[in-house]
Amino acid sequence: MTRPTSRVLALLELLQGGGTRRVGDLAERLGVDERTVRRYVEHLVELEIPVRSVRGRYGGYRLAPGYRMPPLMLTDDEAVAMAIGLVVGRRAGLVPESAATESALAKLRRVLPARLGDRLGALLATSSFTAPPRAATDADAGVLLTVAEAARDRLGVEIAYVDRSGRRSTRSIAPDGVVGHAGRWYVVTADRTFRLDRIASARLSVAVTEQVPVRDPAGAVLESLAKAPWAHGVSVRVEGTVEDVQRRLPLGLAVVTPLENEVRVEFRAERLDWVPALLAGLDRPFVIEEPAELRRQVAGLASRLATWAERQDNERQGNGRQGNDRQ
Repeated sequence: MTRPTSRVLALLELLQGGGTRRVGDLAERLGVDERTVRRYVEHLVELEIPVRSVRGRYGGYRLAPGYRMPPLMLTDDEAVAMAIGLVVGRRAGLVPESAATESALAKLRRVLPARLGDRLGALLATSSFTAPPRAATDADAGVLLTVAEAARDRLGVEIAYVDRSGRRSTRSIAPDGVVGHAGRWYVVTADRTFRLDRIASARLSVAVTEQVPVRDPAGAVLESLAKAPWAHGVSVRVEGTVEDVQRRLPLGLAVVTPLENEVRVEFRAERLDWVPALLAGLDRPFVIEEPAELRRQVAGLASRLATWAERQDNERQGNGRQGNDRQ
């Protein structure tokens, strides 16, 4: 385990094994120094978990006699909701550590009544999904929680950030929210968005009062992705309404703005070879404003489609004449 919160929970698991555990042994099991173990014990005491200090040569820490974690009482619906939430979060790539999901599911099943735990196991063993799983990004759960706390309480955050070019910097930001999209977490501010997996650390700072919060953090992320600085800027006018055109486009790909009797679709792309098929899929009349190279590529796709359709017609007619000759 690599995160402080995970280690605190791991310490509780070790203490629940019974007996007195020496500080040195605990430090070795958790992969930290003895001073850190004592700090973790203080966290448990703050949570009103009765950890007792045992002095002497074989001293250390132990739980108060008779203490047991209270049983987790859940209805069938509540247990299923928690398990599905964990599994779907992992498959969506939004759970910071996949190992944490397995650990949480194991703990959930361990504290449930035997019958309900067995039925939940059957669900996990037999369920499958049509959408492919996404690989989890290397996002720090501690950073995610710190940024979320700052967004809720209108606090600033000092972050250590690594940009797409690998440059490291320290920034002060005022988060307005966190958004999960396409297997990643994003942090939204009034000025820009940040990928959470590129934030190495985050520390709360002073309150932020003068800045107007972003009203639609999810929309801000989609717009930011559509304007990412890829090689080609694409602008196309399309006949139709914003709602009709947006539902035919991949989520977060483009910014769609209304015009008179049409809309403008704008996005950026590293390559143009896939864009003609996207425009054809809109099934709406369109005019390419830029780049000029895209017009040539669209004309090439149209020519190939016409050739393939003509070939199919010729083959169908040929098969029909062969059938007539055999009669």
